[in-house]
Formats: sequence, structure tokens, C-alpha cells
Amino acid sequence: MSIVAYFCPVMRESLGQIGTLVSKEFRLEWRQRYALNGMLLYMVGSVFVCYLSFNARRGQLAPIVWNTLFWIIQLFTAINAIAKTFVQERAGRQLYYYTLASPQQIIVAKVIYNTGLMLVLSLLGFSVYAFVLGSPVEDIPLYIGSLLMGAVGFAASLTLVAAIAAKAENSATLMAILSFPVILPLLLLLLRVAKNAMDGLERSASSDELLTILAIDAVVLALSYLLFPFLWKS
Repeated sequence: MSIVAYFCPVMRESLGQIGTLVSKEFRLEWRQRYALNGMLLYMVGSVFVCYLSFNARRGQLAPIVWNTLFWIIQLFTAINAIAKTFVQERAGRQLYYYTLASPQQIIVAKVIYNTGLMLVLSLLGFSVYAFVLGSPVEDIPLYIGSLLMGAVGFAASLTLVAAIAAKAENSATLMAILSFPVILPLLLLLLRVAKNAMDGLERSASSDELLTILAIDAVVLALSYLLFPFLWKS
């Protein structure tokens, strides 16, 4: 009981600090709103360009092309949205965070915020994409589930990559180089699950891919939690 009594206040304090950091991220984003507005403009512009390029009104957009284009838009939206995670933090502010919270709390708060941001962008992107180009998806809940799992995977993977890239001078280039090898396996699995949802296959046909995506998300989250303190202290 003494061990439980010791760890409960510590856990409560840690969760409170993480909640404060997440709230700070959302307040800053809502106050500035240039990143969210820029991502929404990029997404809507990409959808409109796809509509004009493929002339979807005449039914020339095949379902597999529809699915591939959507996930390409999601990928570049995620990279552009999460790349600014640590770049926008000044050295003085990072030093101030270092005195207030642990590195684990900071990376968890960043991942939670980026996950929420990606969930909003993914759902809005799917709504706009389906409204403009039509929706050939047969199993909507499975497709939405792949979007949610993809948002978690993108946020966890790209947050750690953004932290590494922020230590370099040319962070934008390093972010693009490091992100693709990390994201590519996850993207291929998400494309496969989304294709099964579009074809209306039984959900058991996607069970292996879904378990693999969950495993990738768990491994990336664990690595971010374990490795970020060494990066933060450098």
C-alpha cells in the first residue's frame, strides 16, 4: 500500500503537467491559427487540383487512384503540419521547459497534440475529399478506423523525426529525408486496409494489417518515450 500511496501522487502530478503542456499547445495554435489555416488551405487546394486534373465529374477516377491520391495528400499534410513542432520553439523557451517538466512529459504532450491535430485534419480532409470527388468506400467505419490509426502513427513517428531535424540547421530538408523511410511501411499498410474497406471485404481480411499497424504505433511511441530524453538533453 505504501508503494501505491507513493506513486499515485507522482502519477497524478505527471498527468497534470502533461495536461498543462497539451493545453498550452492547443491555446498557442488557436491564438495563431496560421498553421491550421495553412494546412486546411493546402488540403482543399490539393483536392481541387485533383478534381480538375482527373475530371472526376465524368467518372474517370478509378477507386484505387482515389484511395492513393487521398493518402498522398494525408502524408504531405502530416509532414507539413508536424514539421513545425520543435522548429517554432526558441532555445530560451526550450530551456524554460527543461526546468519545468521532464523530457518524457514533453514528448508525450507533443504526440498527444499532434495526434489531435492529425485527427482533425484527417476527418476534415476525408469529408472534403469525399464531397468533391465522391466516395467509393463500401465500409465507412473501417476506413475511418484506418484514418484514426494513421493519425496516431503519423503523429508518433513524425514528432520524433521533427525533434531530430530541429537539431540540424536545415531542418526542413532533414525532416523530409528522415520521415519517408519511417512512414513508408505504415503508409503501405494503411493503403491496404483502406483498399479492403473500399472493396467492402470482411473485416477479418484486414486483421493482420490492423495488428501490424497497432504494433508499429506502439513501438514508435515506446521509442519516442525512451529516446527523446537523450535528444532533449543534447
